[in-house]
Amino acid sequence: MPHDVINTSHAPQAIGPYSQAVIVNNTVYLSGQIPLVPDTMTLVSGNMEAQIHQVFRNLQAVAQASGGTLTDTVKLTIFLTDLTHFSLVNDIMLEYFQPPYPARAVVGVATLPKGAAVEMEAILVLNK
Repeated sequence: MPHDVINTSHAPQAIGPYSQAVIVNNTVYLSGQIPLVPDTMTLVSGNMEAQIHQVFRNLQAVAQASGGTLTDTVKLTIFLTDLTHFSLVNDIMLEYFQPPYPARAVVGVATLPKGAAVEMEAILVLNK
């Protein structure tokens, strides 16, 4: 099936053999984002709140490069190395999403790339 690859310098570059996002028809599949600062490719400094905000900023940058926004998200998957941050994710998510909220899963994992504490991936459906 034909697809378009999305790449933007406003989000961290891929750290492996994958694309930042792929569009098939009007569906955008955003690869997982960790709290890397795009300009330095290092983890954002600060607490867990800073990490979560950086991940949402990275996802937003890729969504915008695909022609959408986070409001086009239909499915969000969040990976946490410490599930005690579940409520913090909920609180911060309210700054980026309004009802109707996307479907979502939060998964506890042992480790994430580069020692990150949070990673998120998303699926968007664009209104074209």
